[in-house]
Amino acid sequence: MYLIKTPKLIQNFFPNFIWQVPTHEKTLFLTFDDGPIPEVTPWVLDELAKYNAKATFFCVGNNVRLHPDIYQRVIEGGHSIGNHTYNHLNGWQSENLPYFHDVRNCAHVVHSSLFRPPFGRLKPAQIQFLQRHYRIIMWDVLSGDFDQEITKEQCARNVIENATEGSIIVFHDSLKAKKNLTYALTSVLEHFSALGYTFESLSQHSIHQGIYKKAATFNLE
Repeated sequence: MYLIKTPKLIQNFFPNFIWQVPTHEKTLFLTFDDGPIPEVTPWVLDELAKYNAKATFFCVGNNVRLHPDIYQRVIEGGHSIGNHTYNHLNGWQSENLPYFHDVRNCAHVVHSSLFRPPFGRLKPAQIQFLQRHYRIIMWDVLSGDFDQEITKEQCARNVIENATEGSIIVFHDSLKAKKNLTYALTSVLEHFSALGYTFESLSQHSIHQGIYKKAATFNLE
């Protein structure tokens, strides 16, 4: 069970998280979780380039270690990057100290002050600690591309029917999402481009000037 559109009640309950970007401009913020991997990420980069679209990639540290060339392509493409832990840990199922170490290990290869928890799950103590070092990025719209029970057309509709100006939208550059992603991403780019929207990475937008610190470093001793 998951929510396609994050209710305002939930967003207001966690006001220190970034759920969307306040703007009246026709701008959307595409994000991609779990990569980089050779089977999906290069295709995503090529597709984004067709529409002059920039995005934010929340990278798993171990995938960066395994595929540094693809990670470099993300950066050279002008996209933003974020920490998504080293081993894609679920915060609810992890003890705090091992979880923090995993985030730090990812920080050694992903130099960013943006963090998105896998599955969107963090314990209160994890939130308290991590928000001292990162801007925690959640989302306004979840595509559901990882869901094997929905069609690729439904995945595209999830975004098209729910995204509005400033929405932060989640896709996944993962094998599990590939079937839905390769249809839905193209559909979303085509639909919103025809309506005059642009696609920016989170660090590009002017409202973020001054709130991003340099790549997070912290001592767990």
